[in-house]
Amino acid sequence: MKKLLFLFFVVPTFIYAQEKGVHFEHNLSWTEIKAKAKVENKFIFIDLFTTWCGPCRYMSSTIFPTEEAGNFMNDKFVCVKVQLDTTDNDNAQVKSWYKDGHDLAQMFNIRAYPTYLVFDADGNAVHRFVGSTQTAAEFVNEARDALNPEKQYYVLLKQYKDGKSDSAFLHKLANAALNSYDMINAKTIVDEYLNTQQDLYTKDNLKLIESITKKSSDRGFNILYNNPAKVDSILGQGAAETITSRIIFFEEAAKYRNQKPDWNAIGVSITKKYPAHADEITAKTKVLFYEFEQDWQNFQYAILEYMKKYGAKASPQELNDYAWTVFQNCEDMTCVSEALEWSKRSFKDNNEPGFMDTYANILYKLGKKDEAIMWETKARDLAAEGDKKGYEEVIEKMKKGEKTWN
Repeated sequence: MKKLLFLFFVVPTFIYAQEKGVHFEHNLSWTEIKAKAKVENKFIFIDLFTTWCGPCRYMSSTIFPTEEAGNFMNDKFVCVKVQLDTTDNDNAQVKSWYKDGHDLAQMFNIRAYPTYLVFDADGNAVHRFVGSTQTAAEFVNEARDALNPEKQYYVLLKQYKDGKSDSAFLHKLANAALNSYDMINAKTIVDEYLNTQQDLYTKDNLKLIESITKKSSDRGFNILYNNPAKVDSILGQGAAETITSRIIFFEEAAKYRNQKPDWNAIGVSITKKYPAHADEITAKTKVLFYEFEQDWQNFQYAILEYMKKYGAKASPQELNDYAWTVFQNCEDMTCVSEALEWSKRSFKDNNEPGFMDTYANILYKLGKKDEAIMWETKARDLAAEGDKKGYEEVIEKMKKGEKTWN
């Protein structure tokens, strides 16, 4: 009943917001959308979303209803929203797009939400971009690229398929493919670009390698696994291991999801493939497995064992991530106290406000309220202007004695 009441009250507000924001066509078919764009000589903007996608909901509730987004989009585009999942609550309009939505998702290999497809007035795909933005201005800037043939992703991709392949163009297209989350084409294009490079150990080239390395059989895996010190000197401490350890986890342990893992078999397999670092990799794989399973009791034992043996080499980001996960999910205060020390180390040589926030929250969970508020205030003061509100909300919760964890 509460959900129905909520929908009843927000619908009028949403309709009002849409009138001054981006206008989405709700009663036209794909054929009719293309016909309307042709008559009005406009581009077509399709928001491909799912009902369970948080960033999709944020765009619909916060960005699309703004006047700034509406003024730009309504002048240049015929806009339509296409839901790619199915629910029992889908109305007739959503259902009428099931087939076309499925066809678009398959044709363009949609794997991230929201994905925005842009077509010209003749119905030809010209551009694609993904994800939410914090502000309407950021969204408008991305949408503006859809009007520029020098930045339109599918226009660039056609040039590539027609034979354009100089190094500078491949670099531009590789980044465009990654930004569009077209990972099938991205891998091919990045590989082709890297073949033009004499030195793979530049920050830009390693970032590209990092972005397409998903399996141990990928060429980038050996670069990252066999040369971690060199990679970390360019990308930062722990960068190489972060990627390779997750790949090993998914290949060796993720198959045991929802069942008891055979750690002896996993250890033997890891030792056979990665003998030089087998014990450490196995210990890290246990941590990743129990976090993946949200088995927080076993996660606690695994992370304490791993950090006792290998914590000295953990990067600031890893220290923060481990500490935050313990803070959010572990009830044993002995473990939380250990996490406090990891967190303190994470910002020892930097002033990263997000890491200080973790430290403050752990202090608060340990009952050190005044010290926690002091550190959260420091974190707020160091944070970017647009992020300060979140820190203020945490400070208020601490002052009121409310929980700041799950």
